[in-house]
Amino acid sequence: MKSILTFLICIMITSPGSAQIKPSKTGYAPVNGLKFYYEIYGSGQPLILIHGGLGYVSMFEPILGELSAKRQVIAVELQAHGHTADIDRPLSLESLADDIAALIKFLAIPKADVMGYSLGGGTALLTGIRHPELVRKLVIVSFPYKRSGWYKVTMDQAVNMGPSSAEMMKKTPLYQSYISVAPKPDDWVKLHTKLGELLGKEFDYSADILKMKVPTLLVIGDADAIHPESEVEFFALLGGGLKDGGWDGSGLSNSQLSILPGLTHYNIFMSPALTHAVIPFLDKP
Repeated sequence: MKSILTFLICIMITSPGSAQIKPSKTGYAPVNGLKFYYEIYGSGQPLILIHGGLGYVSMFEPILGELSAKRQVIAVELQAHGHTADIDRPLSLESLADDIAALIKFLAIPKADVMGYSLGGGTALLTGIRHPELVRKLVIVSFPYKRSGWYKVTMDQAVNMGPSSAEMMKKTPLYQSYISVAPKPDDWVKLHTKLGELLGKEFDYSADILKMKVPTLLVIGDADAIHPESEVEFFALLGGGLKDGGWDGSGLSNSQLSILPGLTHYNIFMSPALTHAVIPFLDKP
């Protein structure tokens, strides 16, 4: 469980109540049986921002200011996370993506950019696959296109999430943060169990990705929990890296790949290097 613990420690750095930047609005959207919590920062082109497993909005506090300087960031908390209560359904990337699509419609946004990290990256990918008409651009941070893209040791640890990991985490500030905002604090064990079940499922979205037309930025750290060669394969499925881009850029794909030096799966989500990769991609016409 070492890598998971490292991730949790990273989240503790930005636990609820520590954020310096304040949202202009918070709310709950009634979507798919959920009271889906969101916070809005800034104004301009909408960007839906999605946290990782066991995370919440304020894990992005170090980069929220820069992300929202020239755009409207709508940061969400997924089913069973943070302020959003769990409901009687499994956690799946498909249902989480449908929640994002329903939120976009609820907020009457014609098309939004969608950015997610880890579990949120998978949610963003599935939003692009299942609801392309609602997505202008995608940013997928630290999530592979197939399950074997993760390092085996990482997945072996992740699938063991359940009652034992929930009990162990009760001794950490992360649990105290969870119970301070969760509508049903007793669902802590359920959240761990459902995440373990989700992470244990095989997936390979290559056939769907080949059909995708949404411009997509893939981002990982060079010491991430994902095989770098898997991310290059992901980029190729999007049409990138298949030929020389040319002196005039005529051979460039509408998607991009960024491998950030010196970053891991457990600190990439709060690194300034992430925004330096993301913002030019989103700003490009």
